[in-house]
Amino acid sequence: MLKLYIIGLAILITAILANLLASKLGLLSWYDFLNLLSSKGGEGFKTVRFIDYLWLLLLYPFFLGVGYWFGIKLFQVIFS
Repeated sequence: MLKLYIIGLAILITAILANLLASKLGLLSWYDFLNLLSSKGGEGFKTVRFIDYLWLLLLYPFFLGVGYWFGIKLFQVIFS
């Protein structure tokens, strides 16, 4: 149970940092993307830039995976 908690914290911290990075770079976060679709409907897809899709569908999940990996390594260091 503790292992899952540490991994979850690592992913959470990574997600917060990734969202901060996206904000600084002017990229859409998932929250922004969903709000855009909520307000504009299907037309919202046309206003999203290619770089935003690249961020949301490739880079952001990659960063979350790194957070998972970091969480496992952190658990191993602490409890090994």
